[in-house]
Parts: sequence; structure tokens; C-alpha cells
Amino acid sequence: MHDMTALLVELGSVILGLGIIGRFAGRIGLSPIPLYLLAGLAFGEGGLLPLGASEEFTAVGAEIGVILLLLLLGLEYSASELVTSLKTQYPSGAVDFLLNATPGAVAALLLGWGPVGAVALAGVTWISSSGVIAKVLADLGRLGNRETPVILGVLVIEDLSMAVYLPLLTAILAGVGFAGGSIALLIALGTVGFVLYLALRHGRLISRAVSSDNPEMLLLVVLGLTVLVAGVAQELQVSAAVGAFLVGIALSGEVAEGARKLLTPLRDLFAAVFFVFFGLSTNPAEIPPVLLPAALLAVVTIFTKIATGWYAARRAGIGSKGRWRAGGTLVARGEFSIVIAGLAVATEPRIGPIATAYVLILVIAGPLAARWTQPIAAKVLSRRGRSTGAGTTKNTADATNTASAMDATDTASATVPAAREEIPASAD
Repeated sequence: MHDMTALLVELGSVILGLGIIGRFAGRIGLSPIPLYLLAGLAFGEGGLLPLGASEEFTAVGAEIGVILLLLLLGLEYSASELVTSLKTQYPSGAVDFLLNATPGAVAALLLGWGPVGAVALAGVTWISSSGVIAKVLADLGRLGNRETPVILGVLVIEDLSMAVYLPLLTAILAGVGFAGGSIALLIALGTVGFVLYLALRHGRLISRAVSSDNPEMLLLVVLGLTVLVAGVAQELQVSAAVGAFLVGIALSGEVAEGARKLLTPLRDLFAAVFFVFFGLSTNPAEIPPVLLPAALLAVVTIFTKIATGWYAARRAGIGSKGRWRAGGTLVARGEFSIVIAGLAVATEPRIGPIATAYVLILVIAGPLAARWTQPIAAKVLSRRGRSTGAGTTKNTADATNTASAMDATDTASATVPAAREEIPASAD
């Protein structure tokens, strides 16, 4: 078969298959990410029917998918919101890092991967999936809950942390040493600081320069600017993904809204290609041996994420039910974990299979945890209260009534900032 013909047949089959998979996932109420990964495993090296003609195109499409994922995520935030989140949520961000990065680092060292593998796997277990969580919040109708800004604040800090973590990881993987890593860190911090300054002081001018009443022109300018900045960021060892994220932050108002609507379908297409490509690059025969450690790591980090959300919501004065809901919602891992594993797999090939298995487990468990953590916690606490005697039960009931009143206030009177109300449009 002619090379171009084979490319078109393979590419068309992949895209059609992704569409069918996405529809099936929607009908059963599951994120399509694990199914995309499974599809990649099925048609990659060692799979049922390896794809050869479209491999190079898929690799480029996967890189564009990462860029669009981070661009659309950046469009959800304004620079002022990022600064506010940093000021109010940084203790929760520190707890998030300590509780969730530590299990990954310890697991890598126990597996004999060394310091480089420990840094990479720590990132995989640390970062929650903003895309999956945003969709879960919309699907469960929790955008108006009081705990939702707390959840989003933790995600913002994680996303900003990636602007420092990814360049450092890239430098470590390249083996540039302490001096090279320090330079990469300074460049990353300088770039982030400069973009935030521009966004805060001159965001309107930037948005006005990019703005266009013609959707075609707006699409071309925003997409071209993003890819250009991503390429420059990659050259500066800051990471193309972080460069795209910073472009999204710099745009605001009607420009951000218009760009979000135009780019969301492209994001969904190329993000699906990205997850498939990661599956294609992983040999399915390598996954069964790592299922047990991946499952153990998943169980540990489910509890550490729940603890993170509970702590963050408690600091914000959220009631008991809201604390448990916040913890359960943060469980899902996804795009960033795969991005980190994708960077590290060339240096530490063993991280690919365990990261794939880990994300598969938690991208399925995440929506379930978001829905059921609070009811399960309520039942456990209720049984514990009954077992402590009548006097203690009365105190527990009083505390529960107080918490219920707080939770009613959390849900009824709280509002999410305007920028957050638009999450469903960009997450679906």
C-alpha cells in the first residue's frame, strides 16, 4: 500500500475509533482517558495490530495535544486569580506536595530506580488531573459548592508548580548537573514571573492585540502564538507545556472566551491522540508485572489526596461534608502524570508501564471517589459515633447537625468566581 494511503487509512481508523470510544465512555459515565490508553496499548508495539505508517504523525499530534491541554487550562485562570491562590492556598499546596510526592519518591527508591526515577515518579503521584476533575465537578453539579474554589486553588498551585518542576526534571533527565539545573530553574522562575507581570500590568493590551471579530483570524493568531511560545520555551528548557500554559494566563476577557470555544474541539482531538500515543509507546506485556506496585501506590495516594482536600477545605472553614467532597474530588490523576512519565521514559524506561497502570487505576477511581467519599465517610463516622455510647452519640449528633448546617451554607450561598463557571465548556 502506498505510504500516503496507509497513513490516511491508519489515521482515519484511529480517529474514528477514538470517537466511538469517547461515545461509549460518555454513556457509561466514565472518563475516556483510560480507554484511550488501552487503545494505544492494543495498537502499539507488542499489541494486537501495531500501527507503523501513522507513528510519526501521531507523535507530532501528541505534542500538539499537550500544548493545547495546557493552553486551555491557562485560559481558565487570570493572573490575579493565580496570585490570590498563591497567597491563600500555599500551605495547602505544601501539604499536597509532601503527602503525595513522597509515596512516589519512596516507591521509586524501593524499586531501585535511583534519584532520577524518584524525582519523576514523585511528580506522577503528586499532580491531580485538572481536566478530569473539572469534568467531574460539572457532571456532579458542584460548581456552586463552597469547597469548589478550594479544589481549584489546589489545582492552580499544582499547575504553577509544574512551571518549576518540569524544567528541573528536564535538566535532571538530561544530566546537566547542579549548575545546569540551577540555570534552568532561574530561567523558569524568570519566565513565569515575567509573564505574570505582563498579564497583571498589560493583560488588556495583550488581549487587545490578539483580539479579532473574525473567528478564523482569532484561531490562527492564538494557535500560532501558542505553538511559537511553546517552541521557544522548549529551547530555553522551560517546557513547551508550561509555555502554552503561560500564554493562556496572559489572555483574558472576551479573547480568552472566544479562544476557548474555538480551541476546545482541537484540544479534545489532539489530547486523545496524546493519550493514545502514550499507550502506543508502552508495551502491554510490561504492565502485568507492575500492576501490584501500581495498585498499592494508587491506594496509598488515594488516601493522601483525600487528606489533602480535607485539610485545604478545613483551612477555608468548609463544613465536614464539604471537606470529604474536596478530598475525594482531588483523587484523579491524568494528563500531567502522563506528561511527566513521557518525559522520563527515555531515561528510565520502567516508569512508562507503572505510570500507565497507575493512571488507568486512578482515572477510573477518581470520579468514583468524588461521588462516594463523603457518603462512605458519613457512614463510617456514624457507626463509630454509635459505638461510643449514648452521651458521645449525642455530642456526635450535635456536631453532625452543626456540620450539616455549615454544608447547607456551603452549597446554597457559595458562588464560584466567574472564570470557574466556564469550566464545563472547556472540559467536556
